[in-house]
This record gives sequence, structure tokens and C-alpha cells, in this order.
Amino acid sequence: MSKLNVEGTMLFEQPFVRVPYENYRKIFKSSQRNLDSQMAAVATASNDLSGRAKAGGHVPADAAKSIDGMIGRVENLKRKLSDLQESAGQPTQDVMRERLQYLAVVENVPNTNAPEFSRWADTRLDRWLVDWALRTGKEKTARQIAKERSIETLVDIDLFTDIRRIEGALAKHSCSEALAWCSENKVALRKIKSTLEFDLRLQEYIELCRARKPQEAIVYSKKHLVAWQDTHLEKIRQVSALLAVLPTTSCGPYKRLYDHARWDTLVSSFRLAAYTLNTLPTEPLLNLALYAGLASLKLPACYAHETKNADCPVCDPALGKLAEEVPFSHHVNSTIVCSITGRIMDEDNMPMAFPKTGYVYSREAMEEMAAKNNGIVTCPRSGSTCEFSALKKVFIS
Repeated sequence: MSKLNVEGTMLFEQPFVRVPYENYRKIFKSSQRNLDSQMAAVATASNDLSGRAKAGGHVPADAAKSIDGMIGRVENLKRKLSDLQESAGQPTQDVMRERLQYLAVVENVPNTNAPEFSRWADTRLDRWLVDWALRTGKEKTARQIAKERSIETLVDIDLFTDIRRIEGALAKHSCSEALAWCSENKVALRKIKSTLEFDLRLQEYIELCRARKPQEAIVYSKKHLVAWQDTHLEKIRQVSALLAVLPTTSCGPYKRLYDHARWDTLVSSFRLAAYTLNTLPTEPLLNLALYAGLASLKLPACYAHETKNADCPVCDPALGKLAEEVPFSHHVNSTIVCSITGRIMDEDNMPMAFPKTGYVYSREAMEEMAAKNNGIVTCPRSGSTCEFSALKKVFIS
């Protein structure tokens, strides 16, 4: 039985809980803004009514009208908060509850051989597949998997759909959607010191210069760029020159500002900011899990044709390509695997060496080969042959 490493398992699950938490935080902030604005208006009306009463200049009819207005505001606030809770707050709480219950299963699992863990791990794999599909633009596939596996509340389809919607708008050279997103997440973006909003404003200014609308560009700069001069003064000065520089310029610095490739950079910057706010890794979770497994198996022998093992995932061409990005594994005690059978060589399956070449294979492989060839064995690498009895046992210390 293998004991479950709960802490290691939970390392992958931070975004799993953080995403609904961030959604509920936004809902709470929206409720708080509504509450503050309406109660401030009620407090102002109440103070005004109290002041007139003390001065002895109030009219009963006006006082009743003012009180009715305050009651109306409070009732309207109650209705708004109730609607917000029913439409967004309660569903988000339900998602948080289901996800926490899903994670709680791990803490009660005795070991990795338990049936409960197998079911939990299968669901986790389904979640990772949905995550991969959403990141690679396969939304229909993601929705189908989520529906068939009944894991809609355990995946973040709406979040990735919104991210792709904004990325699509940027790809069409529109900053409006991304700027609206920045406005909704202004405080969080400031905490991570993101310059995404400035970059978007800068691009809108560049597009006005590209369209040769100098007056509109100047007004836009005063309204949206000047506020960033404390931190981006040098960049603002540089783009100001675009008023006098045509988009067809061959001057390096200004040619780069007019380059349409800046839109691709904005897409990448937005995606990074969105992932960071939701503590999502930049790589699909499935890839990260594969990296961890491949790093524990990767050896130099996996990339040499003559030492590849058919049963080794890293020796597979596709997974081997993915494994190029991870470091080689470190083993205190080496494990020797037969290149013919793919089985481990140990005291029960001794390594056997050819006398001339020194190439080593497992006893099982050599016995099977000798049985088929009248006691003669052939080295697959060098082609040399000898009798089975001529093979030498190899003892590794």
C-alpha cells in the first residue's frame, strides 16, 4: 500500500478553490458598492430631515415624502441584493461547497490503493482534460466532457469562455472588452503591479495616430495617458511623437510602435494577467502533471536510439518531446531495465553480458532467445552471437 501525499496532491488544487472564491469576492464587492451608495443617500436625506426638524422649518407633508423616499431606497436595495444573491451569490456558494467537499475526500483516503482515491483521481483527470481543452480552444469538447462526467461545477468553463471572448476582441483590434475587464479588476491588478490597462490605453492612442486623427489622439492622451506619467513618462513622450510620424515610417522605434504584432503581445499580457488573478498556471494542469511524472523517469538513455525502452514513457517520441523541457531525474540507486523485454533486471532476473561486446540483457530475454535458437543467442545491437552458456553474469555493487 502506498500512503497518499496529501500536501503534494493539494499543490495542484489551489486554482480549483481560488476561482470560485474570486467570483464570490466580486459579487460581495458589488453588493457592498450598492449598499454604500444607497445607505449614503438615506443618511443624507435623514440628516437633512433632522436638521430641518431642529430648525423648526419642516412641513409634515414634506417630511412624510422624504421618509417614503428613504423607505423606497431601502426596499429597492433589498430587492437588488436579493436578486444578486439568487442569480450569482448562491450558485457560486454552491460551487465552492461542492469543490471543498470534493477535496475533503483526499484527507480521508487511507492510501492510493483505496477505491475512493481511484474514483477521485479519475474525476481529477477529467477536470484536467477539460482544462486542457479550454486552454486550446476546444470549448465544445470541454463542455461535452464536463456534461458526460457530471463535473460542470468542478471546472471553470465560464471563466475560460470569458477569457477567450476578450482575447478574440483583442485579436480583432478592439480594446473595449479588455478595458472593461481591467475596470472590474482594478484593485487586484494594482496589487500585482500589472501595466495591462496602460498598455491597452497606449494601443488605443496608437490606433488614433494610425488613423491620422491628431485632435482625438491629443484629447485621448490628456484623458487616459497623462494619469500614468509618474511611472510611464518616457513611453508617453515617445508615443507623443507619433502625431508627427506616419504609419509607413522606416524609423525603428516608431515602426515598432505601429507594428500590428503589438496586438499579439496584448493578448498574451491579458491572458497572463487573467491567469495570475485566478492563480491559474500558464501551462495546462495536464501538462504540469505530465512534467512531474516525466521528470522522475527521464534519463540520458531515453534519447539514445540504441538504449530506448518500449515501455518507458519518456522514450515515446511524443512524450519525449514534452520531456525535453524537464530536468533529468536523480536516482540514488540506479534501476537497470532490459532493452528487449522492458523488465527490470535484479537478483531474480540477472543481467547477462555478451563476452565480446559487453552488451547486457536480462536472463529472461536470453533464455527465451536461446530456447528458440538451439541455445544460441544474438546481440540485437552488435549482431554478435554466442552460446547461452558463454554469457557472463553481471553483479552491480
